[in-house]
Amino acid sequence: MNLSVSVQTIGLLIASNVFMTIAWYGHLKDLQAKPWYVAALISWGIALFEYLLQVPANRIGYAGGFSLAQLKIIQEVITLTVFVPFAMIVMDQPFKTDFLWAGLCLVGAVYFIFRS
Repeated sequence: MNLSVSVQTIGLLIASNVFMTIAWYGHLKDLQAKPWYVAALISWGIALFEYLLQVPANRIGYAGGFSLAQLKIIQEVITLTVFVPFAMIVMDQPFKTDFLWAGLCLVGAVYFIFRS
């Protein structure tokens, strides 16, 4: 089964972003649980898996016809899409309309980057 370049790229970027969101923000759940340097080492270990997914995603996407700017905007959309549920579910943050406004700004960014 051959997956399209778009599906491969976006799928890998979603998976990589889940790892990176956990690496960057997961340790904030309980700041007193471990010293910052332990959290940093654990985060660094988690980030390794992010890079093992993100690097091939960008290589596949770039070789498959996405421009550098398109890859970056795709990543930003995925970042917000992963971050908002993470913030609400894992970090117990309330939903804010600012999430919606940020998403709408990204819709505009997608339009301008992909229109040509």
